[in-house]
Amino acid sequence: MAWSESKAWLKGTASRKLYQALLDDAQGAPVRNAKRKKLVHPEDMPWEMARQGLLKHLLNEQMNTRMETVDAYMQVIPPGSRSGKHRHLAEECLYVLEGQGYDLHQDCDVEITDTYHWKPQDEIKRYEWEAGDVIYIPPNTIHQHFNSDPERPVRLISVINRIYKQCGLNDLEQIEDAPEFDPSVVLNGSLVEQYIKRSIKEPA
Repeated sequence: MAWSESKAWLKGTASRKLYQALLDDAQGAPVRNAKRKKLVHPEDMPWEMARQGLLKHLLNEQMNTRMETVDAYMQVIPPGSRSGKHRHLAEECLYVLEGQGYDLHQDCDVEITDTYHWKPQDEIKRYEWEAGDVIYIPPNTIHQHFNSDPERPVRLISVINRIYKQCGLNDLEQIEDAPEFDPSVVLNGSLVEQYIKRSIKEPA
């Protein structure tokens, strides 16, 4: 036995039922889960005027669903417009529901020691996509989505694993806002339709 440790381990008077709390939490899970949604209807999916763009959240940690590990949202990009530009540590994949366009991806050199550093590489890669395609976003890649059609909107489904956040790695940084972003606007479906029609009448 290490001499210093043998003199230290008996110290302290604090007492807490931490293991019992784990047992209680596990025992209570079925009752809690019974109250959480397994089915989410469109009217229960909140809209958001976000810095990343026009979003409708399908699954989110704050929506009280049974989903434990994944967040998902639908993004609408009006004709000729683009999303915001951001970077995050978690992988992301997007399914192209409607429309056509392209992504710009910029990989970053990352160093994680006592501190966390990232530096964008010089090369910016372009990826063309259309309805039916899946877009993969590697970890820590700066990326942005562009709608190349002046007449039709783009709809994307974004899926990302929230386990990174739960592990203390919620490294999310917004680099550029979407053109439609207005923090004073409370988004809804009717407004999204207006953004789409306005873009067709007044192409950029």
